[in-house]
Amino acid sequence: MNNASGARRPGRLGVGIIGAGKVGAVLGAALRAAEHAVIGVSAVSEASLERAEMLLPGVPVLDIPAIIERSELVLIAVPDDALAELVEGLAALGAWQPGQLVAHTSGRFGISVLEPARRMGAIPLALHPAMTFTGMSLDLARLPDCSFGITAPSAVLPVAQALVVEMGAEPVVIEETHRPLYHAALAHASNHLVTITAQSTQLLTDVGVEEPHRMLGPLMRASLENALSAGEGALTGPVARGDTGTVAAHIEALNSQPSADIRAAYRGLAIATAHRAVDRGLLTEAQASAITRALAADELGPS
Repeated sequence: MNNASGARRPGRLGVGIIGAGKVGAVLGAALRAAEHAVIGVSAVSEASLERAEMLLPGVPVLDIPAIIERSELVLIAVPDDALAELVEGLAALGAWQPGQLVAHTSGRFGISVLEPARRMGAIPLALHPAMTFTGMSLDLARLPDCSFGITAPSAVLPVAQALVVEMGAEPVVIEETHRPLYHAALAHASNHLVTITAQSTQLLTDVGVEEPHRMLGPLMRASLENALSAGEGALTGPVARGDTGTVAAHIEALNSQPSADIRAAYRGLAIATAHRAVDRGLLTEAQASAITRALAADELGPS
């Protein structure tokens, strides 16, 4: 490894970023703020080049083999489905180096996906930020409230933890076999929240509400805060009350709309809510059955 990237205080690393997407560029900037030296970044699209220039000014854009050659820590921030092929392909080229830290940012994978690099002597780390990114500098201000799901060999787990702490976030150890379920939990909470918000916005727009975000914002923020602080004790609404008539009215109204995805999402989540309400003693089995029958009314809706 070429460490001629300028004098650095002890413990600082020469970091190479593979992928100047929203995550890679921001984490590169966070490591740079912790006084690690970002020695190069790979960027291909116009958007990634602009992001690299904005968040990593002065860092050279290099090809991937050059980044690996010069780096003590390689941070791979590419789409999940591209990760295994990239690591394997670079191993076939003989690119990975003994003693080199190789970290990826995928939530789905642990360190097994880095096995081709490990066989060449590299040290594998999985560092996944449990946060949604904009790819702008405001993400850096959000990192102190963020947790990272980390997976690493036990001998170097403190290294993974230290890197996360240096970026201002909190490391949480996730077992290798638990990574897919861990990531499913985060995707369910974050991605599906965006879908629900978009669907509710659409319905409010359809009934003439001109600024649906102003109506939804206080409601959704309060619901999220209550759910995070009180768990399912915060559950309210017609399903939790066993208000079958209201649920039936909702289904009738939704069946008059052309958006099948909204009807399906409402039904699925309402059924899940009813089951969880029964488990927690908020509804009786009879009430839940009545809710389920109401939800099944005219299930196909208009063609």
